[in-house]
Amino acid sequence: MATKIPSDAVHRRAEELDVLDAILPFDRRDQLAALLTDDDVATLKYLAREGMGDNTLRALASDLGYLEAWCQLATGSPLPWPAPESLLLKFVAHHLWDPIKRAEDADHGMPADVEAGLREGRLLRAKGPHAPDTVRRRLTSWSVLTRWRGLTGAFNGPSLKSALRLAVRANARPRQRKSRKAVAADILAKLLQACAGERLVDLRDRALLLTAFASGGRRRSEVAALRVEDLVDEDPVRADPNDANSPALPCLSIRLGRTKTTTSDDDEHVVLIGRPVVALKHLLEQANVKDGPVFRRVDQWGNIDRRALTPQSINLILKTRCKQAGFDPALFSAHGLRSGYLTEAANRGIPLPEAMQQSLHKSVTQAARYYNDAERKQGRAARLMI
Repeated sequence: MATKIPSDAVHRRAEELDVLDAILPFDRRDQLAALLTDDDVATLKYLAREGMGDNTLRALASDLGYLEAWCQLATGSPLPWPAPESLLLKFVAHHLWDPIKRAEDADHGMPADVEAGLREGRLLRAKGPHAPDTVRRRLTSWSVLTRWRGLTGAFNGPSLKSALRLAVRANARPRQRKSRKAVAADILAKLLQACAGERLVDLRDRALLLTAFASGGRRRSEVAALRVEDLVDEDPVRADPNDANSPALPCLSIRLGRTKTTTSDDDEHVVLIGRPVVALKHLLEQANVKDGPVFRRVDQWGNIDRRALTPQSINLILKTRCKQAGFDPALFSAHGLRSGYLTEAANRGIPLPEAMQQSLHKSVTQAARYYNDAERKQGRAARLMI
């Protein structure tokens, strides 16, 4: 049975986590304060001072909160540092299991009381075994945090590697795309029609969708982290760079700093031109936002919050607009804007390296998947029997 944490300790940790307000979503601060130990909070604050990227630190905090909750429920004690190999193997067994064997043996996989506790805390959503990539990511976070504490764990031990390999094989499942459907230009146009009004929430969603798509299909965490200070006005540019008489369009550069695919020395930026710039500036003007987060919560009375939207809120906004536009929300997620950008670039014949300058993909293989899909659908090879 998990031990109950005194409320004063939770309150104190919540205040300490306020220091990480720009990194950790506010709606998770109290939850993390109840899950993490004093040492955990001190480690996160230290990593923030050391300049670890916001997205990486946010992921570490989320994974650490999950690991602490799981360990309390599974063992009745906080997460030990370093974790013994037996605990790592237990984590794998609880999260990667064989559905067929589970049907025959109720004790196989995650115990019912552990699962119930995680669901009650809104930490577990998967109805079956976890995705292998999720388990590997949490083990990696566990390993990173262990090393930052100056300790050595058993993460490279042969037993853990063997257990992972066998568990993944038993838990064979097809790879699912983060968004089953890409939000290409035709779908985006209908989503924009769904938020064509002049309410503040419509202005926000319109600017959010246009900015996320046109800036290269930004990840939802990057959109949530965008601040007014990251927007830099540039000189207007021509709609057609080769035509001196074409109309001039407003231009912004967006500083992204370190992203998921950059190193500590990178300071990435992308360019925004035309309609997205107009929508973004109109939002900031109407919302009277002069600094801080660009995209914020708007309540039912049209009041705007001072805090940034969470990445999950951006996902929910996209799904809501999909439903209003007549699409099945289950087929879409915020990542569809990223895949949609590259899909649209491929459909318009934009060279892959040029598209990658805007999307900031580092892997040609990953980005080329969307180009390959578009070429297959447009090519002759699949049309031999039409």
